[in-house]
Formats: sequence, C-alpha cells, structure tokens
Amino acid sequence: MKYFFFIATLLFWLIVIGFWVTRSWLPVTDVAAYDDQLTVYSLSDVAEHDQQTDCWMAIHGQVYDLTAYLPQHPTTLRVILPSCGMEASHAYDTKNRDRPHSDEADSFLTKYRIGVLDH
Repeated sequence: MKYFFFIATLLFWLIVIGFWVTRSWLPVTDVAAYDDQLTVYSLSDVAEHDQQTDCWMAIHGQVYDLTAYLPQHPTTLRVILPSCGMEASHAYDTKNRDRPHSDEADSFLTKYRIGVLDH
C-alpha cells in the first residue's frame, strides 16, 4: 500500500510539473497586444450602424456589432434599438432602469466585439 501511495504521489507531482513546464513554452497571450490589433472606430463610424439590420454599439471603449444578437435579446427590440449606433455604456450599465447586466451578459458581450473606440 505504501508503494502504491508513493508511486501515485510521484506521478501526480510529475504531471503538475509537466503542465507547469509546458505552460512556460507556450506563447504568451498579451491582452494589450490583442487590443492593438483590433480595428479602431470613431463614434461617427458607430453612428452609421443604427438600424435593426445593422446595429453597432460602443460600450466602455469597445465597439460591438450586435446585429446577430438582437433577435436573441431577452427583452423586446424597442428596449435595445434606441442604443444602436450610439455610445451605450450608461444604457448597458443600468438597463435604463438602474439595474446592471449580469456577469454572464458581460462575458456573452465579448463574442460581438469588433474593435475599440477612438478616444
């Protein structure tokens, strides 16, 4: 039994060390470098996309193309459509009713990011 415990413990630590060493060989994903590769849009660029069939929003300095998401939005379109083509951080943060979106909504939003807003 002691032999089995020793072998199992040794294998566990070899695997942990293997993952740690392998991780050091992988390329580093630098979020800042990724942001540099994103397209930079002005607020006037975003404003051109203000329709149900072409809806962009700027939220906290990021630009999102939410056109494909509109039919999936849990509320009616009349709630989200007025924010198309606009800087919509306040509308997103408060849902226009002083209620924040969930963390799930925040992570879901990243799928639709197309660029950053020119400051």
